[in-house]
Amino acid sequence: MKIILDAMGGDNSPDATIKGAVRAAREIEADIILTGDENVIQQKVKEFYGKENIAEVSSKISIRHTTEKIEMEDIPTQAIRGKKDSSMVVGFNMLKNGEGDVFISAGNSGALLTGATLLIGRIRGIDRPAIAPVLPAHHGKFLLMDAGANTNCKPLNLVQFAQMSTIYLKNTLGIENPRIGLLNIGTEETKGNDLVKETYQLLKENAAEYQVNFVGNVEGRDCFSGEVDAVITDGFTGNVFLKTIEGVGKLVKVSLTESLTKNIFRTIATIPCLPAINHFKKMTDYKEYGGALFLGVKKPVVKAHGSSDEFLFYTTLKQAENFVKSGAVEKMIEHFEK
Repeated sequence: MKIILDAMGGDNSPDATIKGAVRAAREIEADIILTGDENVIQQKVKEFYGKENIAEVSSKISIRHTTEKIEMEDIPTQAIRGKKDSSMVVGFNMLKNGEGDVFISAGNSGALLTGATLLIGRIRGIDRPAIAPVLPAHHGKFLLMDAGANTNCKPLNLVQFAQMSTIYLKNTLGIENPRIGLLNIGTEETKGNDLVKETYQLLKENAAEYQVNFVGNVEGRDCFSGEVDAVITDGFTGNVFLKTIEGVGKLVKVSLTESLTKNIFRTIATIPCLPAINHFKKMTDYKEYGGALFLGVKKPVVKAHGSSDEFLFYTTLKQAENFVKSGAVEKMIEHFEK
């Protein structure tokens, strides 16, 4: 297996991509191909590891040289069509041509979605692909879909999000009958806007046909209860929901740290609780859960967080390997082409 990693994408590239790749290479079976400026990457390798070539650091890592980079401010369609030798476009073309099994990038989200749709292509039968990050829940985790790819949706799109979530969770996380909830402002089927009410009726009346275990509406506060395995929504609502979670998580982390280290007495009193505190921090840290999957295209694509550091690239690379091993994309192709 080969994982293609956009070495130039993200706020902390190429430092974080290189370090994350080296760390992951020690644990995963797959080879890693970095797409990006070879001179820049090798200079960083010498700086970080004192080696002239990344192959001396790990035999599992190689470089595909590119001369361009898609910037965060670039217009997605123009960037994909105009920057043919960028680390992102080259990575997509390698995936398309079978030179790799999955592509990861922390670069321009719009360009990534455009490239995945135009260069890799939608699965036949899928109206719109979607972004699906994994988030923490009580004694587990849940899939949020869509987290920003489609700001305006039709009921058909949300139904397909539910189907794709089911297939992914079954094959990658081993959940036999995933519980699918519809994000709403109340649990009653009469609540919500037209999109949510129409989707509710479709899922309620045709759950068996869609092969979806629909458990009804779920409010935002209940998504983390551990009682649902996937939460379905449109991309606008999902992105606001996701960013709010990240903001609250940072607030809790900062406030807790300040409170526990306010004075020497509190700091000393905290020592016996450190294992529990560290467990809590790990459970609520989005870096532990990897990137967001781009479901609905013909080959595995993963969107890493734009501010990914070494650890998040490491977890995303491990996640990507499991994504490929699960065969979830092949299962989606089989399901929707029926």
